[in-house]
Amino acid sequence: MTSLVSRLVMVAEAPIGMPNDLITVLLILVLGMALGIGVICLLLVLHFLRSGRLAQRRMIRKDDWWSTERKFQSSIFTTPTRWLAVRCGNPLVVQAALGLNRPIPCSWEEGLSAAHEQKLFISPPISGWVLVMGSVLPEPAEDVDKCFKFISALSRKLGHIQFFSVNRVVHHHTWVQAEHGQIQRAYSWAGKTLWDQGQATLAEVQLGMKCYGYTETMDRNPFMQQDPAAMNAEKVSLLAARWSVDPNTIDGRRLKTSQGIAGEISRSKAR
Repeated sequence: MTSLVSRLVMVAEAPIGMPNDLITVLLILVLGMALGIGVICLLLVLHFLRSGRLAQRRMIRKDDWWSTERKFQSSIFTTPTRWLAVRCGNPLVVQAALGLNRPIPCSWEEGLSAAHEQKLFISPPISGWVLVMGSVLPEPAEDVDKCFKFISALSRKLGHIQFFSVNRVVHHHTWVQAEHGQIQRAYSWAGKTLWDQGQATLAEVQLGMKCYGYTETMDRNPFMQQDPAAMNAEKVSLLAARWSVDPNTIDGRRLKTSQGIAGEISRSKAR
């Protein structure tokens, strides 16, 4: 721009003998160049301003999406601490076997919310399995014998069922397979081995899950990053995925179209 001003000055100070027509042409050319550069600069400024606004809008939309997604996942995908997997295609059959009181149809979000409020949530069928989630399911660390009786009795009614329990704070963990009232495989640890029945399954071996006998002491190597109990607890969901269904990996699109059943269970059955 400075050079253009200098050219204008030079043209204005042109020798007196220079024809007026030529001076006029030169002035028009210089002014045209100045206007052209000005227009180009204006277009560039408008382009960058528009790009900045679009980027800001995308960021806002992305932040809103992530906020909604986090809110959705925090309420829907809260990791259950105890759940059953029943090889069954009819949630009503599972409802009858559990003897739920005041059962009501509900969405996944409502059902999992109820599962934290002394109720059970029975899912719709998922790849041939029905999941049952709720804090009122028996806690092996409190009474492993009642847990055994509950699973055995339910299995006699429903056939093949699986039970999983994990406390990620103190690393207690349990997994059970039962078939028509018979325990095929069970392992439960809560500071010590509470239940060890049957041979370790291939999935347990492949996942490197360490199980101890009733008289064995858990290895605690100070050079290990994690103790075996913590590693087992972290792998309970992976084991569930290999045995049946991991509730933490259910496709979120199912949550909008499928309904389950929520209801209360008699404490005499669960405890």
